[in-house]
Amino acid sequence: MTILDKIITHKRTEVEAAQARVSLKELMYYRHFDTAVPSLKGFLANPEKAGVIAEFKRQSPSKGIINDRVQVTDVVKGYEAAGASALSVLTDRNFFGGHDDDLTAARDVTTIPILRKDFIIDPYQIYEAKAIGASAILLIAAVLDVKQAKDLGALANYLGMEVLMELHDESELDRVNAFVDVVGINNRNLKTFEVNLDHSIRLAAQLPNNKLKVSESGIHAPEDVFFLRKNGFDGFLIGENFMKTDDPAQAATTFFQQIKQTPVNL
Repeated sequence: MTILDKIITHKRTEVEAAQARVSLKELMYYRHFDTAVPSLKGFLANPEKAGVIAEFKRQSPSKGIINDRVQVTDVVKGYEAAGASALSVLTDRNFFGGHDDDLTAARDVTTIPILRKDFIIDPYQIYEAKAIGASAILLIAAVLDVKQAKDLGALANYLGMEVLMELHDESELDRVNAFVDVVGINNRNLKTFEVNLDHSIRLAAQLPNNKLKVSESGIHAPEDVFFLRKNGFDGFLIGENFMKTDDPAQAATTFFQQIKQTPVNL
């Protein structure tokens, strides 16, 4: 059993428990459920922005504790001030140390789009995402079949949210459908955890031209951003590179300053 298998097995139990605690009807009374949210697709397409989705992540199964000393509100406000196009907030508790309250707290202090990053396998989680203030949800192609990808994406769009579909290899291309607004390509191999930016380039070439493309994992320097941008990417999800520092917001600020100062013909 891979770590992804373990996560999904636990997630099924977690979702059942959540449904027993809070009904769908109760979620619809949450204060953010009827609140309009900014568009992830729109912000990533803005040429005045750098296209970076800055992530708040305390830990991961592969890295262990990354940073459990900072407050989510301080970090995300700093990310927005630095120039991030959007935020990504981990809400998985068991494996990533996140919480739904982290996303709501981020929503309360920022104005840019927020991606709920979790392992979404059930319609209930879509309603949860809307209730806690997400602009968009992450759907991971590796854990969904074609029908699930379509049904979950359609529900997210119906509730006023966008979808970022994460791909890892060519076998998952059939999960990209009309309800997917942004396609994320993870540079990390799920089996070996090796990172290869060239992988993004090859897979992106097979995507429809009308889908915004985001590169995920292994982006550490402005040179990586320019390399990926020159090869057709609109967005760049960066988390660990900021979170592993004592001051993630300052790390993001420095990174954005470096992007502005780096020659565009690099």
